[in-house]
Amino acid sequence: MALQDFLQRVIRDGDLSVKLPSGEVLKLGDGTGPRIAVRIADRRWMTWLAIYPSMALGEAYMDGGLVMEEGAIWDLVDLIGRNARYRPLKRVGALSRWWLDRRLQANARLAARRNVAHHYDLSVDFYRRFLDPDLQYSCAYFARPDMTLEEAQAAKKQHIAAKLLLQPGQTVLDIGCGWGGLGLSLAQAADVQVDGITLSTEQLGTARWRAESSGLAERARFSLTDYRDVQGPYDRVVSVGMFEHVGRPNYQTYFDQIARLLKDDGVALVHAIGRSEGPALNQPWIEKYIFPGGYIPALSEVIPCVERAGLIVADMEILRLHYAETLRCWRERFTAQRAEVARMYDERFCRMWEFYLSISELAFRHRGHMVFQLQLTKRIDAAPITRDYMARNDPRIAEPVRQVA
Repeated sequence: MALQDFLQRVIRDGDLSVKLPSGEVLKLGDGTGPRIAVRIADRRWMTWLAIYPSMALGEAYMDGGLVMEEGAIWDLVDLIGRNARYRPLKRVGALSRWWLDRRLQANARLAARRNVAHHYDLSVDFYRRFLDPDLQYSCAYFARPDMTLEEAQAAKKQHIAAKLLLQPGQTVLDIGCGWGGLGLSLAQAADVQVDGITLSTEQLGTARWRAESSGLAERARFSLTDYRDVQGPYDRVVSVGMFEHVGRPNYQTYFDQIARLLKDDGVALVHAIGRSEGPALNQPWIEKYIFPGGYIPALSEVIPCVERAGLIVADMEILRLHYAETLRCWRERFTAQRAEVARMYDERFCRMWEFYLSISELAFRHRGHMVFQLQLTKRIDAAPITRDYMARNDPRIAEPVRQVA
């Protein structure tokens, strides 16, 4: 009864049937939209779903406790998202904040490397199954709605390069360089010297191989380095999709380090996921299975640290549905390659990633997630006073840097 009461309270729109272990079928929603039918395997999962739905839904799908009988997991997740207005976000209380800060997000050096390895040290061949050829694993920039994923990821790199105001011969630090795509593109298109740092051994090996095989090893160097240990200084600092892994207790250290590394006339660009509805709790299933130690901040948690570091917000842009579209592309490509992924790992792994990609897309479509880009300077005149230059000075990054076979 507890599960039935909960479901009837939060699923008011759509057409959802839930078959219980007893054989009883719950009919939920107003009957509109595509029909979705699920089956709960046993009473244990019924109890867990009623007690802790934000954790139990993903676990039940991974472990066979929740079986999709009509529709796919994305259809169910999207239905849940469309009903989100009936389920208010949980705000962060003092005790929860203490736990998050002290226990889950401290991210000291060893913990940070372990947390990164959990997600990013999977085989690069796996990521190639659903990312673009440049292995961009962050929000793309859909300047036009008809863009392909490849075009939108190139547009993202162009947009970032324009905001960095790059000049030939400058030095650039790429914090959280991934598999090297952005750093290699900047080195090639803008003729700059890039130092890329990561905590993932898998990413490091791929980035170095790409630099060597494309003839850019002298201009794009990659290392296994914590951002807290970089010396500098640099003309430019860029960080794309890494700030989410810093952990809230380290925000001040992060921006203090950017200020220390940046030359007086330098420019930094931080591109990260944020919340548009204020501070809230992490999604617990994501915290446990996908991104341990991560946190998605509200800007109200970020800007004070920027200010205390002595940095100026020269420009701020909010990308709203761009990541939802990026995740849609990844989800569709993952689905098309699912059989190959199952051969690489197993069915449980596939269901975990299906759920991860689905609820991540939900967060951007229905739960107030967005991406912010902060252009930061130390001097008030380090960047132009209008935004026109972002189009005029847009370096052409038309395709991934080519590597030899």
